[in-house]
Amino acid sequence: MTKKATPRRFTGNFTQQEAISDDAIDSAVAVMRSGRLHRYNVANPDEPSETALLESEFAKYQNQQYALALASGGYAMQTALRALDIKPGEPVLTNAFTLSPVPGAIDAVGGKPVLIETTSDLVIDIAHLEKMAAATDSRVLMLSHMRGHIADMDAISALVKKYNITMIEDCAHTMGATFNGIKSGCHGEMACFSTQTYKHMNSGEGGFLTTNNDELMARSIVLSGSYMLYERHDAAPPAKAFENIRLQTPNCSGRMDNLRAAILRPQLRNLDKNCLRWNERFVSIMNTLKQCNSIALAQPHPSAKEVSSSFQFSIPDFSDAQNEQFLANCFERGVELKWFGANDPVAYTSRYESWGYVDSSRLENTDQVLHRLYDCRIPLTFSIDDCEQIAQIIVEEATELAA
Repeated sequence: MTKKATPRRFTGNFTQQEAISDDAIDSAVAVMRSGRLHRYNVANPDEPSETALLESEFAKYQNQQYALALASGGYAMQTALRALDIKPGEPVLTNAFTLSPVPGAIDAVGGKPVLIETTSDLVIDIAHLEKMAAATDSRVLMLSHMRGHIADMDAISALVKKYNITMIEDCAHTMGATFNGIKSGCHGEMACFSTQTYKHMNSGEGGFLTTNNDELMARSIVLSGSYMLYERHDAAPPAKAFENIRLQTPNCSGRMDNLRAAILRPQLRNLDKNCLRWNERFVSIMNTLKQCNSIALAQPHPSAKEVSSSFQFSIPDFSDAQNEQFLANCFERGVELKWFGANDPVAYTSRYESWGYVDSSRLENTDQVLHRLYDCRIPLTFSIDDCEQIAQIIVEEATELAA
């Protein structure tokens, strides 16, 4: 009798990111040697800090007038909402399928998250968005481009204009992406980005807020804790924009420091190249997953050029028991998948019913989508061969359980 071959096992690390480059390390060391880590601590007032330089460079990259570097992407969302003067209990529209810092930011400023259904393509349901916009009279939409999936931005832009809604884009997963050639983050009034370790640039924690609106950026800069030093921001509106704001806006300190800015500036110069590298890995995975009839994949909007630093799929016909077995089998072979259908949240896989501070009715479409949804990061430490092996293991295990 022929002995069954031992299945090949993947040995890579799903949380290991690429090392910080030598030029970024050199820049960080120079900041540490100077001792001037605080963004406003410079040798003389005319010298731009690393943080101010980063803001100017990021604003230019985004084709926006203004950029503000902050302590995290979540803090950027809170700052944007505070700049819009969200009132206690005020409804704020947002995706039901997103990560918990998004509704967390709304709750943190006193707002009430109003959750919108998710489509099978993992984007916000525009029909349900319009229904809830009309029903709640919300004046703000926090649109999350969850896991890099971009909805029809032309349709959403028309909808928010129709209902006089201010749109904030959560671009934590779409830095470098475009829709109809326009950078993600340029369709709304404000956009928020993250530079947390698992995002497209890595400073451990960090984030940006961008806008073309003088008043909103002036408020945001004061909110971030500028200590009346707002004139040391180069990617900022003129001083007159601060005249009525500077004494009426609280300091909610959440600035980025020069050390993190020094680490990020070289990464920004390589961002587009790295976006291409992520997409090469994503395509190699998709080409293999498409070979399995049991696996369902989201379809990107034809006008979207996404940056896929992770991938998602579902197996619609699997029972709960099959999903649990599939998850265990893949893990045994070294492939660490996250499943949004688990009864309890694991790491970042929480569903909206796990957010006890959010008052929401059941969202049937979202429930159906998330109950079968798997998610996996694609660190750039993985080669194309690594990605093909990961996808092959997924296909083999899905095929065997479906038989």
